[in-house]
Amino acid sequence: MKQTIFEHPLIQRDITQLRNKNTNSEDFRKLAKRISIMAGVEVLSNLMIESEEVYTPLAAFTGVKIAKPFPYFVSVMRAGSIMVEALIELYPDATIGNIGLARDHITLQPNEYYLNLSDNLSDSVVILCDPMLATAGSAIYSIDILKRKHSSNISFFSLVASQYGVNQLAKAHPDVNIYTCAVDKDLDEHGYILPGLGDAGDRLFNT
Repeated sequence: MKQTIFEHPLIQRDITQLRNKNTNSEDFRKLAKRISIMAGVEVLSNLMIESEEVYTPLAAFTGVKIAKPFPYFVSVMRAGSIMVEALIELYPDATIGNIGLARDHITLQPNEYYLNLSDNLSDSVVILCDPMLATAGSAIYSIDILKRKHSSNISFFSLVASQYGVNQLAKAHPDVNIYTCAVDKDLDEHGYILPGLGDAGDRLFNT
């Protein structure tokens, strides 16, 4: 398991504004997408390449193209959709999957309400996107589903994580790489990250 925290100054500047309670939904969406694009370049840095010959206006040139296994972006709905939207700008040919989960506010466990994934993910580089890694319940549940779909190359991509969530995910799925832009120390009694940024879904969709 590789854990990467993106410390680029531009990412950290935007994460600060994501945390700001005075940031409105429109700006929150713009920030979340921009952060996901900046960090996504690194998340996708391990894609395989192969040679491709093209012709410039003057001569032949041997460059590269993306080779198998190709990226497969999975959104943990609803908040993960903004991150997938950003990754698609980086690699428009990727396939997209969705896992719809709602957290039970009493048990803090995920309840599945929607699933749309390919049946066999063995030939894909799966990037699982969820802005928040709090208790890791949703992440672990989602990765369990992906592995039942024969996925063996999975990375989890979040904007903010708790140390508890990172530890739980690493324990449950030590083969999954974790990418995030911040790791906060605490969770409150409701399972929210402290200081965190609140409920990412509510802030993205102004609900």
